[in-house]
Parts: sequence; structure tokens; C-alpha cells
Amino acid sequence: MDGTAAYNAHTGPLPPLVERAVHAARQHGFGYSCRPEQGRLLQLLAGGARTAVAETGTGCGVGLAWLASGAAPDIELLSVERDPARAKVAADVFADVPQVQVVCADWTEVYAHGPYDLLVLDGGGQAKGGGAADAADPERLLEAGGVLVVDDFTPSRTWPPSHAGHTDTARLYWLQHPALRTVDLPLARDLSAIVAVRRTEG
Repeated sequence: MDGTAAYNAHTGPLPPLVERAVHAARQHGFGYSCRPEQGRLLQLLAGGARTAVAETGTGCGVGLAWLASGAAPDIELLSVERDPARAKVAADVFADVPQVQVVCADWTEVYAHGPYDLLVLDGGGQAKGGGAADAADPERLLEAGGVLVVDDFTPSRTWPPSHAGHTDTARLYWLQHPALRTVDLPLARDLSAIVAVRRTEG
């Protein structure tokens, strides 16, 4: 989905950081930015973060800008982007935002800096490839009670959830993960996100 283009039809003001990141994405021809509906969700969740926040798949920094716009000034935000050119673009967007760090690395770099109070899985195969041997481990990456977001799903009203006529095994992985309490949250007619909280019991 062309998330960057979604801002062409957006009405109303955007947080200044988001405007800056969207401009950078347009300038560099990057189409896969976080959509406004998803961004508003990230902004709200970041507002409740008590400790560190992390994201995989920075792109040009639009999703990270929503997170930074919602987080308290003392919250550190880490975003990991494997493409060097995009990582540089995003780092420039946040050059004057000291609590934000953009790292050019594989998504697994988030393990070295966790655990987190809020983790957004976007780039890297671990999010859509839920259930694979290299899937992100929420028990290692999240504080007890920490929140996980996996974005860019399509709403499904069936059980098990389906996509393109087949069982959506990636979504099912997160919905049934024993360490998580999870909801599939519709954000638009064509967009939903997995939002999960790491269980504190046990």
C-alpha cells in the first residue's frame, strides 16, 4: 500500500515531525510510509510509553515521526533500517531530536537495546512471517505489560483470519501467541493492525 500517497488526501494539520518525514519520503521516492490512520495509533500508544520505544523498518521515518510526536521528551526511541540510503534520510529528519536514534542494521539489532515498553514491527520478515524460526520473540523484546504493534494487515471478519482466500498464518501467530493478549484492530476499511500486550502473569 502506498502510504506516502495517503498524505496527499489528508486534511487537517500534521505534527511537524510527521510533515518533515513525509516531505523526505516524497523527495526520495519512498512510497511505503506509515499511513495516517496507523500513525495516529502509534502516536497515542507512544504517549503511554514509560520506558524505551523501538521500531523496525524505519523507511524515511514517517512512522517514527508519529511515535516521537506522541512520546514524552524523556522517552528514548530507537528505529532500525537495513537500507543505508533510507537510514541516512531518516537520520537527517531527526538530526535535531536527541531522544531519537536511527540505526542502519538488520531488524535483529533491536535485541541489543531492549526490552521495550512499546515495539513496532514493520520492516524485516519477522512481522509478516510470524511463526517462522526467526520470528521476533516478544518475551525477550518486551517489558512485562509492554505493547507490540504489527501493522499493515487487511481487516478480516472470519475465524481463523483470512487473506486472499487463505488462512492468514502470520496474523494467527500473533493472535494466538501464549505470551501475548492480542487484538486485531481495524483502522480503515482496508487496514488493520495487531496490537498486543505482553502478559504479566506466569
